[in-house]
Amino acid sequence: MLYEDEDDFFMGSPRSKFFDILFNANRELVKTKLLEIVDRYSAMEILLEKQVGVDALEGMIRTVLMDEMDAVVEHNNDLFISSVGEILTQNE
Repeated sequence: MLYEDEDDFFMGSPRSKFFDILFNANRELVKTKLLEIVDRYSAMEILLEKQVGVDALEGMIRTVLMDEMDAVVEHNNDLFISSVGEILTQNE
């Protein structure tokens, strides 16, 4: 059975590696990437609020978080991996 070794760059979850990179990469680069993520989140939320309304959106989000948590975790991992890749590429 493999265990997560936080000191091994190639081991660990995408989430743990994301935070490792955030805490060790160039501060301005990380700040820029986090602001991009927040801007993208806000844009998606605005689009959905316009389509379904604020109350419906909140209900939809709660439903997805309860019924489709595996898909949420998988999507989060994809986001962590792509963000780490972008930060590492630009941090060189």
